[in-house]
Amino acid sequence: MITKETLANYIRRALPDADVTVTDKTGMMDHFIVRVVSNQFKDKSLLDRNRLVYQALSEPMQDGRIHAAEIKTDVPNPS
Repeated sequence: MITKETLANYIRRALPDADVTVTDKTGMMDHFIVRVVSNQFKDKSLLDRNRLVYQALSEPMQDGRIHAAEIKTDVPNPS
């Protein structure tokens, strides 16, 4: 099991500017919806964006703390 904050911290280590929102999808703390907004996604394909997030979560995914993650990525809206 992994907390939402710990999961978000894994992503923030890889993408320091990221705004991360984590939702527990099933109530079991192993299936998540993760929304990540980062300037580092600018000019990247959806596949490349997801790769960055999955790489950040590789440790908890490999050790089984995360069973599934639905990833949603975006760039910040211009002000």
